[in-house]
Amino acid sequence: MKPAAPAEFDWQPHLTGDLLEVRPLALADWDALFAIASDPLIWAQHPARDRYQEDVFREFFREALASGGALAVVDRRTRQIVGSSRYFGFGPGEEIEIGWTFLARSHWGGRYNGELKRLMLDHAFRFVPRVVFLIDPENWRSRKAVEKIGGVLREPRTTTGPGRTTADRVVVYEISREGRGGVRRSG
Repeated sequence: MKPAAPAEFDWQPHLTGDLLEVRPLALADWDALFAIASDPLIWAQHPARDRYQEDVFREFFREALASGGALAVVDRRTRQIVGSSRYFGFGPGEEIEIGWTFLARSHWGGRYNGELKRLMLDHAFRFVPRVVFLIDPENWRSRKAVEKIGGVLREPRTTTGPGRTTADRVVVYEISREGRGGVRRSG
């Protein structure tokens, strides 16, 4: 079931940047995505530290496909999948969440994540005035990455979104359409 958002919002757009192509996640992407996700270091600061295990990742992948907002991230130079991200909605016409993002360690370091988020933000801001990122308080890697692209820390929330079996307390970062000067463009 797709989350609430403006009726015209395209939850799985095809987006192209200098480094990356973003497209709808497909069942056929399982092998390539699990090959990346099976690296335990990707999940070391994540609350689901066991997501590198096949049965755990299989459930994550199933939920991603069912969400209707999951995206595959493809390196334009190699044409290989290098990660995934997702849109999820909270308030129709108000905000959309970008989350569940992970990239292969070969693509860590900012350039790729920065471009991925810029592409996703550009798309989202055509429909909503703000985008939020809900992050586990102890996931410092993700928090720093969102701060690097201009995320502003807001009040924490308790959430029960996809992949959560209990209500979790998360920190909230926001980027608004008007205040997005901190979002770096690649190029």
